Amino acid sequence: MAGGVPTRIDRQALRKSQRGTEESTFFKWLLITISLLFCAVFLLLPLINVFAQALLKGWQYCWDSLVHPDSWAAIKLTLLVAGISVPLNVVFGLVASWAITKFEFRGKSLLVTLIDLPFSVSPVVAGLLFVILFGLQGFFGEWLVEHDLKIIFAVPGIVLATVFITFPFVARELIPVMQATGTEQEQAALTLGANGWQTFWYVTLPSVKWGLIYGVILCNARAMGEFGAVSVVSGHITGQTDTMPLRVEKLYNEYNGPAAFAVASLLALLAVLTLVLKTILEWKAQREDKRAQRVNEPKSAA
Repeated sequence: MAGGVPTRIDRQALRKSQRGTEESTFFKWLLITISLLFCAVFLLLPLINVFAQALLKGWQYCWDSLVHPDSWAAIKLTLLVAGISVPLNVVFGLVASWAITKFEFRGKSLLVTLIDLPFSVSPVVAGLLFVILFGLQGFFGEWLVEHDLKIIFAVPGIVLATVFITFPFVARELIPVMQATGTEQEQAALTLGANGWQTFWYVTLPSVKWGLIYGVILCNARAMGEFGAVSVVSGHITGQTDTMPLRVEKLYNEYNGPAAFAVASLLALLAVLTLVLKTILEWKAQREDKRAQRVNEPKSAA
């Protein structure tokens, strides 16, 4: 390439490199069609059906189902559990990802493996583990009874189960982002006299903000929608330990389908809003990346 203008050899090499990734028009549209059909059948149609069933008896019935005292208690409990578990996972995710990417220490691979543990353990098994630990006949059961502390079949147990299930989301989003940014900026800040907290707050955190926000969104979505582990530790006490997913199951088992779908539609709406927010954040992150590339791009030789 001379003077920034591609030569004939450069253009030939570019065509050859692209040829291996090009497919026929028929094959390309076949793959696109199959993907769209799968999305329509397994994602879009069920989602539309949830809202249709929720409005089967009209808007007023749907609203009355949502503001029913038991359903309203489930909504508040779900928001409370998410409001506790998500910040805890944010703190852990920041600390763990910073330690893993910025330092070398013994047991580093073990820590990474433990972060992925909730992905490989069934949520029902995870809930059962907490029952074995904190239940009346569990390992700490007698001590908890003596000190008048209740974890299982109460809000603390639901929070513990939710924190365990959502454990990896923030850390797993931050680790690759921090690995990509490297340690040069932190080292420069320390050289200029910044302390550890100033380096983290003004250098590290701004560089990983999109990964952090993305992890928080995914963590919050999973926290509000968790069913298996919460079902085991909650006790299904109506109006007290029922979260929104448990409330949906209970209403459906009571043959109150429209009310069950009304609560489910609220969960589905939160999921859609989560996806919209995720898409907006990804679009903004891509815009910032492109803007940074244009700023850092060297001027072509005249």
